[in-house]
Amino acid sequence: MRKSYLLWALSLILAHVLMANNAWSRSDNSTDHEIMAVLDKFLSSFNALDIKTHTSTYHFPHYRLASGRMHVLQSADDLKREDLESFLKGIGWHHSEWDKREISMRSEDKVHVNTRFTRYREDGSVINCHDSLYILTRESGKWAIKMRSSFAQ
Repeated sequence: MRKSYLLWALSLILAHVLMANNAWSRSDNSTDHEIMAVLDKFLSSFNALDIKTHTSTYHFPHYRLASGRMHVLQSADDLKREDLESFLKGIGWHHSEWDKREISMRSEDKVHVNTRFTRYREDGSVINCHDSLYILTRESGKWAIKMRSSFAQ
């Protein structure tokens, strides 16, 4: 009898732990909407080269792992429109579009989003396409991008 009670209690505890952990892996439509809105704002402001709005989608310090290097922006002032515009014009860039955005993991205050984006020339031809991981965090009640990792330059 004691053995069955112990097994029942352990099963109950394990079920509770699994359900608690699984709660954050399920979709939350409200949070999903907030996350996608941040990513929409991120890309639309990038396409407009609106640095002030663009950096409002970041939490600082902001980390970007690309081309084998970690780039750290300590504040919005670290991203210069002239530098970004010069790079993009140099590759013939006109705009970028999301091809995929899928939330793969989540907790209460952190979400991993697997993305794919394509860079286009003005004539609509493709420059390149990159898979990336965007990590968004909720800090002081605000969702924003904390870290990005991609194979893009």
